[in-house]
Amino acid sequence: MNKHIELVKKWLDDPSSVTVKELKENAKAAAAYAAADAYDDAANAAYAAADAAADAANAAYFVKKYEELVGE
Repeated sequence: MNKHIELVKKWLDDPSSVTVKELKENAKAAAAYAAADAYDDAANAAYAAADAAADAANAAYFVKKYEELVGE
């Protein structure tokens, strides 16, 4: 459950149940959370790309080794 979304839902149900200060703080926190999440996604993508590059290098090595062994 996302607490930022829950606060907005609470406000939508009853605008007087949430202060303007709470809404502003929620917006700042949600933006920081989104930025951290985007950074994490970028780090994961970079790791996946590096892992794929390593896999490609390993595959190329073993194809070459195979060709050497069978005389191709």
